[in-house]
Amino acid sequence: MSTSNELLFHKTYPHPDSKEWVVFVHGAGGSSSIWFKQIKAYKQHFNLLLIDLRGHGKSNQLLKELMTNRYTFKAVTMDILKVLDHLKIQSAHFVGMSLGTIIVRNLAELATERVKSMVLGGAVTRLDTRSQVLVKVGNMFKHIVPYMWLYSLFAYIVMPQRTQKQSRHLFIREAKKLCQKEFKRWFRLASEVNPLMRYFKEKEIPVPTLYLMGDKDYMFIKPVKEMVAAHRKSQLHEIENCGHVCNIERPDEFNHHSINFIQQQVVS
Repeated sequence: MSTSNELLFHKTYPHPDSKEWVVFVHGAGGSSSIWFKQIKAYKQHFNLLLIDLRGHGKSNQLLKELMTNRYTFKAVTMDILKVLDHLKIQSAHFVGMSLGTIIVRNLAELATERVKSMVLGGAVTRLDTRSQVLVKVGNMFKHIVPYMWLYSLFAYIVMPQRTQKQSRHLFIREAKKLCQKEFKRWFRLASEVNPLMRYFKEKEIPVPTLYLMGDKDYMFIKPVKEMVAAHRKSQLHEIENCGHVCNIERPDEFNHHSINFIQQQVVS
């Protein structure tokens, strides 16, 4: 475990034999605790690194000197590269969830040689019209309405089904640890999603990529299908009767398909 003023909070699970590292990147409003259903399965095969993004989880008291009024995907991504440098991890496999998938993809853009493969769960590859309206409404009211009301509303819209109740509650619980200012900084990042993802769709990078999506993730699955159709190094596996946060809703399937995918990259 580590906390310092310059580094994000992170936790490692070393493997006695494996040289392969897997880095887990959570989404906005979450923390590394969302991976609790992955650790046992993954640590049998790999070295693990779990990170709390700036302002989230146990990184919420850190990086005060870096906290400007506006975040960028580049700045948030560089935070992770600093942890890798600190731990002397030259390259790794990355597993991202939700907004964390954009950060993983951006890291592969900024430092391609450090990313062996990507597993992108509940991937956000474009905000549809409904999402964009939500973001605009949120931006209008973010100074008036308590941020937890906004976050809870978003959680219900993105994860509406009864089977998604556990995921929804976990994310709302973790989001309560964010302060209002921090929420606003991350909320503003949403406006960067579409231009960045348009660029990513046009420019494929040579990194094997597995998209793991719940077939009921109705806000995000269609753009992912379009992304996979446009890229040769990407593949999609749909998990049946599952919503947005597939690593929590269907952990056994998520672990099975993602671990198999990473092991295939190690062999090849």
